[in-house]
Amino acid sequence: MPQLHFVRQGQGPLVVLSHALGCDLSMWDGLAAVLQDRYTVLRYDHRGHGRSPSNDAPFTIADLADDAAALIRAQATEPVHFVGLSLGGMTAQALGARHPQLVRSLTIANSASHYDAAARTLWQARIDTVQTLGMAAISEGAMQRWFTPEFRDVQGRAQVAALRTVLEATAPQPYAAACAAVAQIALDADNARIGTPALVIAGSRDEATPPEMSETIAQAIPNARLRSLDAAHLSAVEQPEAFARLLTEFWATL
Repeated sequence: MPQLHFVRQGQGPLVVLSHALGCDLSMWDGLAAVLQDRYTVLRYDHRGHGRSPSNDAPFTIADLADDAAALIRAQATEPVHFVGLSLGGMTAQALGARHPQLVRSLTIANSASHYDAAARTLWQARIDTVQTLGMAAISEGAMQRWFTPEFRDVQGRAQVAALRTVLEATAPQPYAAACAAVAQIALDADNARIGTPALVIAGSRDEATPPEMSETIAQAIPNARLRSLDAAHLSAVEQPEAFARLLTEFWATL
């Protein structure tokens, strides 16, 4: 199990942030800045992403959940609010099923619980591309999925450029291993057994994980709440204040 790189800031109840595929903990800069006055924010890099090491071996989403569980055990003295987006949202689902005692609440944003055969074929094509041509070959397509046109071209040009750099700096082999883990997810049955309070956030303009994927997750997890933001895939980057408002309103009800 790798030693994950993390950053801890702020004060108050502990919130753990788990980032999207091909990103690193800097994806959460805006949200962490909003939350840090009232919460202790712990954000980390998945194995093979950012400054967390990888041994290039295959892994599963369950392994990512176990990585997160080890970090929580090392850093927290009580259950945490766990917030995951995309790959992080898959990690959140698996964490809630595998380590329920570690989480006070789960937030699953812009994520999925399973893929069909056609989608798995597309994931394999992406794996083949990065292994053959490198990460730059997929970066423009990723930016188009991650962000709305107005955010890419006007409001968030600096953030988009920074996250493109992060994606292109990610090593192809651990990225491909993460793609393979994502392609094989089958989380619905375990989601039905999650007893932790859960918030599911959809992006109304998310083409990577469309709103119906969030609806499926929310329907599977007992008593989960479903909310939506007018954003593409990286909703927490596009709308950190609105994302934070959904979180704090949810946590206030617990």
